[in-house]
Amino acid sequence: MTYSVAVSGASGYAGGEILRLLAQHPDVEITTVTAHSNAGDPLIAHQPHLRSLRHLELKPTSPEVLSGHDIVFLALPHGQSGQYTDALTNVGLVVDAGADHRLTSKDAWDQFYGGEFHTPWTYGVPELLVDGKKQRENLVGATRIAAPGCNASTVSLSLVPGIAAGVIKADDIVTVLAVGPSGAGKSLKTHLLASEMLGSASAYGVGGTHRHIPEIQQALRGAGAVDPRVSFTPVLVPMARGILATTTARIADGVTDAEIRAAWESAYGDEVFVNLLPEGVQPRISDVVGANTALMSVAIDRAAGRVIITAAVDNLAKGTAGAAIQSMNIALGLNETTALTVNGVAP
Repeated sequence: MTYSVAVSGASGYAGGEILRLLAQHPDVEITTVTAHSNAGDPLIAHQPHLRSLRHLELKPTSPEVLSGHDIVFLALPHGQSGQYTDALTNVGLVVDAGADHRLTSKDAWDQFYGGEFHTPWTYGVPELLVDGKKQRENLVGATRIAAPGCNASTVSLSLVPGIAAGVIKADDIVTVLAVGPSGAGKSLKTHLLASEMLGSASAYGVGGTHRHIPEIQQALRGAGAVDPRVSFTPVLVPMARGILATTTARIADGVTDAEIRAAWESAYGDEVFVNLLPEGVQPRISDVVGANTALMSVAIDRAAGRVIITAAVDNLAKGTAGAAIQSMNIALGLNETTALTVNGVAP
């Protein structure tokens, strides 16, 4: 069977990455691409790297245009997906790459986003430990999927093995992330101009204000944390793609070094797309660009009484579009790895 696919927000970075990966998928046909202000333009004018899709024209984003497809991907700014999802009742599978359907708590939504709260959907991080099992079990047969926030999924995947195994504490988590500007979307913003960014680095969302914090806390609660407290600081750095997250947590009482490492080895030893590196080897962003891979290291600082987890992902691939398509594959009963690669692009 070949599934017909529509992708909204197709002129943006996330939409473009979804299209790049789907273009290699043998079980789907991309029939419709939509945009807002760029409607009427050829797709190739905004995504010149997608040569195989140069025949497509951007249509207006509306329920009427999106309806009737087998699968719809929504790659829209936060707060905009909900106006369409309620109307797509005749679409078998909808995958939202925005935040509108990620959070289960209305209070958290009101505090960090605001606007109308929408029903939470099945969370699209297959490798995440939730209630003692992998999230991929919940994705089987799902018809509505919320793709993750790229920073949130990177930090959550870093922490949940230790939380679930009881080898780290969740009351004093500190994470600092080096992130590329593509995560902020394609809109023109002064602080994202090359002349502002090159040769510089700057923190943002400081002091507990970043919108991915409740998403991380939600994932940690799913792994068994009671009252997770997360200090989260992203730092904008001059690279187009990528996240390097350095996350630390206090070691639980009486836990050995072997037990700590075993928690991550047990969680990810059989995973294709989340790889724990050998002891002493650190992940690099350059090794995951273009790949649906999260590379991770675990170090133990006994002097500080903390575990340090370092993780590298491509924010547009494994962080967004790759996770969305991986979740789609699981939901439809396809091979989970279809159209997704573990190989990065070098140099």
